[in-house]
Amino acid sequence: MPKSKYNKPEYFYNRELSWILFNYRVLEEAKDVTIPLFDRLKFLSITASNLDEFFMIRVASLKDMVQVNYKKKDIAGMTPQEQLIEISRQTHHFVHDQYDTYNENLLPALKKEHITIIDHYEHLTKKQAEYVDRYFHTEVFPVLTPMAVDSSRPFPLIRNRSLNIAALLKTKKRGKTEQGKEQFRDIYLAHENTLKSTKHDIDFATVQVPSGLPRFVEIPSKKEDETTFILLEQIIEKNIGELFLNYKVLCAFPYRVMRNADLTIEEEAADLLVEIEHQLKKRQRGEAIRLEVEDGMDATLLNTLISELNIRKDDIFHINGPLDLTFLMKMSGIEGFEHLKSESFTPQPAKWLNGDDHIFDQIKRHDVLLHHPYETFEPVVDFIKQAAKDPDVLAIKQTLYRVGSNSPIVASLAAAAENGKQVTVLVELKARFDEENNIIWAKKLERAGCHVIYGLVGLKTHSKITLVVRKEKHGIRRYIHLGTGNYNDSTAKLYTDMGLLTYSKAIGEDATAVFNMLSGYSEPAVWNKLLVAPLWLRERFIQMIERERDFALQGKPAFIKAKMNSLCDAEIIASLYEASAAGVEIDLVVRGICSLKVGIPEISEHIHVRSIVGDFLEHSRIYYFHNNGNEEIYLGSADWMPRNLDKRVEIVFPIEDDSLKPEVIHMLEVELNDNVKARELTPDGSYLRVKPGLAQKRICAQDTFREEALAVTAQREKENKSSRRFEPKSKNDLAEDDFEEE
Repeated sequence: MPKSKYNKPEYFYNRELSWILFNYRVLEEAKDVTIPLFDRLKFLSITASNLDEFFMIRVASLKDMVQVNYKKKDIAGMTPQEQLIEISRQTHHFVHDQYDTYNENLLPALKKEHITIIDHYEHLTKKQAEYVDRYFHTEVFPVLTPMAVDSSRPFPLIRNRSLNIAALLKTKKRGKTEQGKEQFRDIYLAHENTLKSTKHDIDFATVQVPSGLPRFVEIPSKKEDETTFILLEQIIEKNIGELFLNYKVLCAFPYRVMRNADLTIEEEAADLLVEIEHQLKKRQRGEAIRLEVEDGMDATLLNTLISELNIRKDDIFHINGPLDLTFLMKMSGIEGFEHLKSESFTPQPAKWLNGDDHIFDQIKRHDVLLHHPYETFEPVVDFIKQAAKDPDVLAIKQTLYRVGSNSPIVASLAAAAENGKQVTVLVELKARFDEENNIIWAKKLERAGCHVIYGLVGLKTHSKITLVVRKEKHGIRRYIHLGTGNYNDSTAKLYTDMGLLTYSKAIGEDATAVFNMLSGYSEPAVWNKLLVAPLWLRERFIQMIERERDFALQGKPAFIKAKMNSLCDAEIIASLYEASAAGVEIDLVVRGICSLKVGIPEISEHIHVRSIVGDFLEHSRIYYFHNNGNEEIYLGSADWMPRNLDKRVEIVFPIEDDSLKPEVIHMLEVELNDNVKARELTPDGSYLRVKPGLAQKRICAQDTFREEALAVTAQREKENKSSRRFEPKSKNDLAEDDFEEE
């Protein structure tokens, strides 16, 4: 069957609807009673932040398409308008399920643990109400800025994702006795004559709930063994009359606006940094695409918001509970409830490093495989820190996509430049929602003397690579770190990622070519080892898939095993279908979006897809091709998505060390055998949780990797006590002539 026959719309799922299914899998974790209660709060919080980003970027993009009358169908045969209709239907259902989980599952579970969240200020006792009033006047009132709307004061800017309270006000009639009692009111009512001249005596007002204050506040409890919290918006709502002294507050309700945050970057701008800074200011003023209001909001208030925000009724979400559940993430971190949290895991020392010798000496002896967060991220930090201090290091080159707020890596790069080393850093300013943070780091690095590149025109640089050039006894040598995740020491404790430290001459040459391409206009004709997007990666992946197909057609064993975040590239999926039809066994671990369908007769019957949602965010990308026994294994920064293959600078790198290959294959096998956190994609498009059989051992991939990391540490400590040093068995791919002058 020609490959074009595998491109029928009915063979694909829409990527946006597939993403919603992923968020449902996260929501399942919030419902899972076998998970510690505070961890369940975290998962519900994650579903809320996920949904926010989905609307601000994906839904906003579809709305832009509809506005310009773009009607091209996606790979599943849906127009942008059709997608928006179905997204609206499914996300309304999803939000309903979110709040069912909150109200029916989590609140009662908290109550059993003697933890109460007051859902409305009317439920406060007299003692609690007095405490809340004092807290309002001392901590909250000075921060608030009430905004009335009338003929002289236009409707204010409602910032993106901010939580607000809308109120209807009626002017009080003030008698002579009342006037003059409180002189400060005369200042507050300076524009009273203007207000009285309006045609009506009902006004709209709004106040933003300050994001700089804690969203939840502990208050006195009814019983000694209880802990009670109230949300900040309830405190403000209870005392909102204090903000409008010359008005009677008829009603007040919280609301929240989501805006289009998909930046439109003019790539040809003379100064990309200035252009992005300009666009960031627009993010708060983008088109309103979603409005959340408390269920039961007054119709007049709601109609005012609809009119002023110019929002469609289909984009309004009536919320049965507190708006913006992301506050649950911080709440899950409160102290004193350790029994309601998973036991924290400390990343262990790297298996392939001995922790004693100079890191460059160890990399020279053998490749180093890193597996985060089971193994510490410190070797990556130390690699750059030692390079910054090492007098023999001449240059450091690195790409930065998302960086932590207090990054030790950025500090080391700045120190290296101040030490006189040549430091080149590509800081990707277009990393979504990290633009402002990256601008700050870029300016800091420039001030330290680093050469900073802001990315390539029309492309995001998403690759994770560091090159250290060192002058040694036998000449100039190159040390390289390649990774699947960002150079972010904070998320390295939360995301599962892999990295490689290598001294490979071939990879070193490729690394130099990558940075020459990023900093100039030099594109190599061929690559030694690295697979690089956007010009070479897609073709190479398809070649490897087709090679497995050919082996299957010849009656030889053929299989593909891969792990990624998302799979939605039509050409890659069609190639997988063709390989499956030829008999190739294909096992995929796809955390999020998956546009591929399983179980299509004679097309995808040999393809199996599973998703794992656990304590850590599955983020590593692994690609394993059997290749008739000559196994090829790659790790990298790229998913099988059009944006990764065609619109980004990505690097996928081989694992060639004979001792490391089995390690990576083992990691894949463990995830493919997970029967605790895995869900399998079914032919009808749903995901069903994998359950162990009666005689089957329970396998949780993340727990397995934690246990293995701890076992390596225990074994090393045992060997150290007997004075035996730990050394990997294999060597790097160095030959004697590698030590000659290049």
